[in-house]
Amino acid sequence: MSDTRIIALVPEAATAEALASFGTLVEPGEDGTPFGPADARLELGRGTPRLYIMRLVKRPMLVRGITRHTRVTQCLAATMGGEWFIGLAPAGDPDLPDAKPDPAAIRVFRIPGDKALALHRGTWHAGPFFEAETQDFLNLELADTNEVDHHTVRLDAEFGVAFAITP
Repeated sequence: MSDTRIIALVPEAATAEALASFGTLVEPGEDGTPFGPADARLELGRGTPRLYIMRLVKRPMLVRGITRHTRVTQCLAATMGGEWFIGLAPAGDPDLPDAKPDPAAIRVFRIPGDKALALHRGTWHAGPFFEAETQDFLNLELADTNEVDHHTVRLDAEFGVAFAITP
């Protein structure tokens, strides 16, 4: 990484408006509320849906690579209410297999622990990142997402940049 330019990114507040081009910020609502514009539109029909809790260990808040899933909308939520961060770039055409993200379009968001994030199909993402030693996340994707639908671009190798998240 000696030739990699490190760019500091200050996380933006997660709002429905700020996240609209990347996905849906899922916020608490009253039970029984009908489906509406604040709800995530899930695409889970290209495989077997999988909901699981993943335990992640703290790692440096440095975005060196960014990933997308072209077959599914992925949903993430911290299970114990801890704040977390995620780097995002627009999906572009999720059906274009050799697509690359635009490094200049990468933004980092601060997600409150009482909210979930449903990413649009194909949205480029890096994270979750967090400051605790470990953090558990609910993850909704497809059963084989990590084996057959995990498209990663190394920003440091491909573009010579990495992004330091500065909370």
